[in-house]
Amino acid sequence: MSHDPNCIFCKIAAGQIPSRKVYEDDELIAFHDIAPWAPIHFLIVPKEHLASLYDTVPDKHQALLGKMLALAPGLAREQGATNGFRTVVNTGADGGQEVPHLHMHVIGGPRPWAKG
Repeated sequence: MSHDPNCIFCKIAAGQIPSRKVYEDDELIAFHDIAPWAPIHFLIVPKEHLASLYDTVPDKHQALLGKMLALAPGLAREQGATNGFRTVVNTGADGGQEVPHLHMHVIGGPRPWAKG
C-alpha cells in the first residue's frame, strides 16, 4: 500500500495527525471535515495514497471505490442524517479537489448549508 509522507490524509490515516474518527478499518478511514459545510460533514478516505479518482485503476480499485460508496449511508445515519445526504468526490484542480488524496465527502443535515 502506497503512502505519501507529505500528504495530510496519509498522516491522518497513519495516526500522525489527530482526527475526529467516524470509522476505520484496514483500507479506509472516515473522519469529520475540519471546515464543515453542513451539520454532518465527514470524509471517507482510502489509506492507500491515490492522488485522485484519475489515479484509480478499474480492475485494482473497483472494490475499494464500491466499499467507500456502500459505507456512506450507514455512517451518515450514525452521524444523524435522517432525511438524506450528499456524496461528493472532487477530482483534480478543475474539479475543486483541494487535498491531492482521493476522498469522498458525505454531507447532510438540515438546510441551508454553508456551501453546496
